[in-house]
Formats: sequence, C-alpha cells, structure tokens
Amino acid sequence: MNTVIILILGIPLIEIYLFIKVGSEIGALNTILLILTTAVVGIWYARYEGFNTLRSGMSQLVKNELPLYEIVSGAAIAFAALLLILPGFATDIIGILLVFPVTRKIILSKYSKKNTSKKKDNDRGKNYIEGDYEDIEDKDGK
Repeated sequence: MNTVIILILGIPLIEIYLFIKVGSEIGALNTILLILTTAVVGIWYARYEGFNTLRSGMSQLVKNELPLYEIVSGAAIAFAALLLILPGFATDIIGILLVFPVTRKIILSKYSKKNTSKKKDNDRGKNYIEGDYEDIEDKDGK
C-alpha cells in the first residue's frame, strides 16, 4: 500500500521537476513540442511492434505452440503505449525501453527469472505425485 502511495505522489513530482529543468534549458514551447513528438512517435512505434508481436504469436499458434512470450510482450507494449501517452520525460523513457524489443526482452527475462526461481524454491521439496488408483478387472477375471 505504501508503495502505491509513493508512486502516485512521486511520479508527478519527478515529472514536474524534469519539466522545469528541461524547460529552462530548451524553452517552454520546445518542451511541449518534445513531449507531443515523443507521444506521437512512441504510439506509432508501439503500434508497429504490437502488430509484429501479434504476427509472431499467430505463427506460434500455427506451429501448435503456446505463445507465452508474445502474450507477455503484448501486455508490455500496451503498458509502454500508456506510458508514452502520459506527458512526461520519465514515463517516456520507461515506455521507450519497453517498446524496443531488445530492452523489452532483457526486462522481461529478468522478471521471469525472478518468478521462476521462486517457483522452483516452492517446488523443490515436492518430488512425488499424489493420486488415486483403482484396479480394473474384467468380470471373467482376465
């Protein structure tokens, strides 16, 4: 709960600080144009990457494989598009990192390794399979 409150208060404060710093260096109008440009270009590129991910997911389905990476990647691209729409430099940087396939793969692999290691630790002591069985014999005894 405290993390959510810190994020809700911290992100706008960081964005306001960055607006003031960048605006004092390049001017107010240029700052506004830069924010609008990153939003438009970022959304365009997120759409492009989204279609590539969709195409890759469809090819995985045709091969009869589960497109797990494509599903997670598509969600990351949608989140990146949201971050790029929001005005601000910090959210734009995070959004751009999530849109590009190379950095997205690095970020997602670090997150998936963290969750995979937790799952392995939970399953480490379980080396058996629970189940019931029933003998089935014919009426003739065969």
